[in-house]
Amino acid sequence: MNKAILAIGAAGLLASACATDPYGNPTTSETVRQGAIGAGIGAVAGAIIGNNVGGGNAATGAAIGAAVGGAAGAIRGSNQDRANQQRYRDSQGRYYYCYDGRQTECYWENGQRRY
Repeated sequence: MNKAILAIGAAGLLASACATDPYGNPTTSETVRQGAIGAGIGAVAGAIIGNNVGGGNAATGAAIGAAVGGAAGAIRGSNQDRANQQRYRDSQGRYYYCYDGRQTECYWENGQRRY
């Protein structure tokens, strides 16, 4: 069981480290948050299923569950991040994006911060 707990912790750490905000945004994105949650839930479910299956290994089940859950959570979070983006055009016709309707967090199309 100790190996399963270590696998769960490692999977959550790996899932949250894989997706970072390239713009230096200090707030956590939905991709990171939901990926870490998915990895944790998947690891617990995988450990339980792996332990209950005849001849199964809880640590292997936890690792597989964490990978699948983390990927599913990250995909769902990425879609939520895109939905939170709002696109605008300035007076010169250049596009920029703002997150969550806050005009304080805006970026040009190339990723540079607007203000």
